[in-house]
Formats: sequence, C-alpha cells, structure tokens
Amino acid sequence: MKHTILLFLATFLFASTLYGQDKPIDLGEVLIVADTKLKDFSNTQETVTLSDSIIRKSKPSLTNLLNTNTTIYFKENGAGMVSSPSFRGTTAQQTAVVWNGININSQLNGQTDFNTINPTVFDELTVRSGGGSVLYGSGAIGGTIHLTNTLNYKKGFRNSVSLDYGSFDTYAVTYTGEVATNKFNTKIAVNRSGSKNDFEYVEKEGKNLNGSFYNTSVNTTIGYKIDSVNSLTLYNYVYDGERHFSLIFPSELPTKYNDFNTRNLLEWKGDYANFTSKLKLAYLTEEYKYFPNIDKPGFSTANVESFMAKYDAGFNISEKIQVNGVVDFTQNKGEETNIQQETRNITAFNLLLKHNVSNRFLYEITARKEITNTYESPFLYSAGASFKATSFYTVKVNTSKNFRIPTFNDLYWQGSGNPDLKPETSYQAELGNHFNFQNIELGITGYYNALQDMIRWLPSGSAWMPVNTEKVKIYGLESQLGWNHTIGKHHFSANATYAYTVSKNDKTDKQLIYVPYHKGTATFGYALNQFSAYYQFLYVGEVFTNSDNDPKYNVDAYNLSTVGLDYSFGRNKNYTLGFTVRNLLNTAYESVASRAMPGRNYNLHINLNF
Repeated sequence: MKHTILLFLATFLFASTLYGQDKPIDLGEVLIVADTKLKDFSNTQETVTLSDSIIRKSKPSLTNLLNTNTTIYFKENGAGMVSSPSFRGTTAQQTAVVWNGININSQLNGQTDFNTINPTVFDELTVRSGGGSVLYGSGAIGGTIHLTNTLNYKKGFRNSVSLDYGSFDTYAVTYTGEVATNKFNTKIAVNRSGSKNDFEYVEKEGKNLNGSFYNTSVNTTIGYKIDSVNSLTLYNYVYDGERHFSLIFPSELPTKYNDFNTRNLLEWKGDYANFTSKLKLAYLTEEYKYFPNIDKPGFSTANVESFMAKYDAGFNISEKIQVNGVVDFTQNKGEETNIQQETRNITAFNLLLKHNVSNRFLYEITARKEITNTYESPFLYSAGASFKATSFYTVKVNTSKNFRIPTFNDLYWQGSGNPDLKPETSYQAELGNHFNFQNIELGITGYYNALQDMIRWLPSGSAWMPVNTEKVKIYGLESQLGWNHTIGKHHFSANATYAYTVSKNDKTDKQLIYVPYHKGTATFGYALNQFSAYYQFLYVGEVFTNSDNDPKYNVDAYNLSTVGLDYSFGRNKNYTLGFTVRNLLNTAYESVASRAMPGRNYNLHINLNF
C-alpha cells in the first residue's frame, strides 16, 4: 500500500506543476545531460545510441529492445521472468547498468534484471561495448547500458500517451509530460504494465502457469537554472513490481517476487568557460520479498540503502586537451533474512585525459583507484586512440583493466559468505574498424578479454560458499551495419548486427554455459507518407547448459520474426495507430532449458502527442 501511495504522490505533485500551461514545446538543443562522461571519454570504444522509433517498436521491456537490436545475448526464465544478459561472453554480473551516470546494479546479487526496466520512460538509451570500470565502477567488464534523462530550457508544454494491448491480456499505459520555461523544467514519465502471461505452449500440451506480472514506474526530472553558468537538477525514479514465477511442472508450488526500488540524484553543475564543476549526491534503495508459496504469508526479504557523493572537476587546458579529476564516495547498508546488517564504504579517485591531436587523431587515458576495508582493490586503467585514416575509414584501438567487486551475498551470507574474496579482474584489448560510404555505415570490432579470479559458489562440506577460482578467456568479433535510402517519398532503412563469441574456462577449455557462439539481428523498414512498416529478425545459436558441454543438454538454436505496421494521422502526424505480430512463424523455442517461450502473439498500440 505504501508503494502505491508514493507513486500516486509523485504523479500528483508533477501534475500540479503542469496546470495552466498551454504552449507547444520547442525541443531545440538539449542543454542538461547527467552522463557527460559517456560522450567525452568513449571515443575509442564502440557506442550505439538507439533511436526513439526503435525503442517504441521494441516495447515493453529492456530485454526485448536490446535482444533484437544489439549483439547482447539474453537468457530468460520464461516470458517476463528473470532476464540475464551476456555481453561479449561475460555474465550478468559483468554487465553494468548506468542511470544518469550512476551504476545501479544490485548490491545483493550484482546484476540488473532487464525485464524490470521499461525503456520508454527514458529519453536516451546507449550501449557502450567493452570495459568501462574506470568510469562506471564494478561490473563494467562486458559493457555498459546507459539510461539517461535530458532537460531542455525552452518554453513550452508537451504531453504524450501510449496505449498497448495484446495477447495474453498484456497491456501497457505510458504517459509523459514536460513543462519548461527559460529557467525551470519539469518532466515526468509514468508507466503501468502487466500481463496474465498464460500463453499456450507451442508443439506440446499445456500452458504457462503462474506467469503473471505487474509493475509501475515513475521517472521524474526537475531542473532549475540558477544563473547563466549554474544549474540544479533532481532525478527521481520509483519502481514497484510484482511477478509470479512460471512453473515448469503443474505440481510445483506457485511462488512470487515483489520488488520496490527508488533512485534519487541531485546534481549541481557549474560551467565556467574552461572549467566545469559537478557535484552529485545520490540515495538509492532496493528491497525485495520472495514468497516460496503464494498461498502462505511467509517470505524472505532483503534491502540495501546506498548513498553516493561524487565531485567532478573538468579542465579544458586548451582547445585540444581535456583533463578531469573525479572523487566519489559510496556507502552501502544491507540487511536481509540471511544477512545481518552490514555496511560497506568505498572511496574512489579517477583521473581522465583526452587529447585531440588533430581533426583525424585523438587519444584517451583514464585511471581509477578505490580504497575500501572490505576487499583488496586493484588499480584500473584504460587507454585508447582513434585515427581517421581516410574520409570513409576510422580505426579505433583500446586496452583496459576492469573489475567486479563481491556482492553482499558473496561476502556476508550467514554461514557461507566469504569476506576474503578478491574482486574479479579483467584485462581487455579491442580493435575497431569503422566505414562510412554515403548512406551506409559498417563497424567491425575484434576483442580479447582475460578474466581472473571469477567468483563462483562451490560446495564446501555440507554447504556452498563463494571462492575465487576460475580464469576465463574470451575473444570474438562484433559487427553492425546501417543503411538508409530515399527515393521520392519512399524511405528505406536496414540495420543488422552479428556477434561471434568464444568464452571458455581456461582450465577445461569448455565454452561457458548460456553463451552462444553466434547471434544475429536484422531490421528492415519502409515508410511512405503516413504509413510505415518493418520486419525484424533475431537468430540465436545453440547454447550449452552443462559445464562439460554435453550436447544432449543443449538449448537449440532458434530464429524469430516480427512484423509491424503503423499509420500516422492528425495535422502534424502526431497520432499513430499500429499493429505488431511477434514470433510470426509460431516457432517453438526456449531461452533457458525447460522454460518455454510464447508462440505467435499480437499487439495493438496507439500513441497520442499533444
């Protein structure tokens, strides 16, 4: 009940600021962006920003968006259930999710469940491949996913409503609104999603039982320009979700999982000619309740409170040289059914340098060192260069050392936690080749990653405990292709990705479980006047589910097709009606062994902008 009240109050407070505004908004240039390091110090690695149109086509979850438009592989314990990524052959704990410049991976299990994030409530979504621990801390080994909100200080008022309804009583309602003056801006995005998720199995008897889920999220951004150089911005995010876990067998006990997360970030930014000052204060909470039998009141629970303070001083020594010094402090307080209350303090020092030697050549050097009494922290670094060899060819090279710290569960689980764990460390190198021929863009990147001290939970007597054991070698190839062409009123587009990934245990020379050797995506679009259509294709190769790579336990390869049709109408084409068919060929497939996914399903949506 308290969660519902908080969500209602957040919506009410924002709505009161909108009352009486009636001018159309001019989007203009974005002036306030929280995560400037993503743009300033990612020039020697691969970054892809997904457009609004792609995000709208891939609703409702972040899993679906990234699975069908990037090289990241996902395994889902059924539709809408727990979703874990494998970015460049790493694990879910080695992929960092960054919200407005803040790493938000769980302090309990070290990862983010991508099915609990609705991408439509964020203004920008960027994928940054490769190591990023110097900038974003623990877990940024395979890559980082950036969820960003932006503000604009041009006068106006804008609203939009999106309504979705589809198979299995799946629905989503999203409202976004913004009101702005020259000195003040308030923006909100509210989403409510849910589904009975009771689909019939394909090619076998039965249906998905106990698979329903419901969630609400509120994302608010408030900005105030103190004067021409100083501004204050408050970012707030609230998520409240309930999810029943699908059964493999009807005889199993039905379970469910409730989670409630809040994120609050206050930023004071001063832009003084050749000097930029940023002070960030953040307070984050995560709380869950797991019910092993939904018919009984008993549950296990955990909660973590995190406080972060970060100061970033940036100097433009000249037009070509930029230097940043960053100091940040993080305190995590955690408690759960199996963990006594524990507190962890971490202080980090960062130094970053970018030098644009010429219009064709630049290099970046960054370093990070943490101080904590919980574990032995390694010295981290990243160094890279970008060279534009010709008008159509650019080469990028980067090397880095990255890490992942032990989680609260790893360190403090009663009877099993291991306070002597060392962080996982990884040494990486990559070479990127980028080609641009008029309306065609092609990127091909090869990479190598040596991972040490992987944390694994292994049996020790009658219990299990985490230890540093494995060494993993990862190497592979990623490619992205984009094409756009217009003939008269006919607009054509195509985008494709392909990843070849080898991720092997150094001792056994076996591929890690749930890491496919091959994954590919493709999207083809066509637009004429008010009509637009697209076809989307996803291929995922077979994966091993046993560490000995016994093929009889493999999850088979599968390919999926999605088609969609949109019609825009209204004076400024500000209304859109659309229809989507997912899994067009009604393919029977599993992402995780024994976890069937839905067959052909349908979605009807309407977007209203006013």
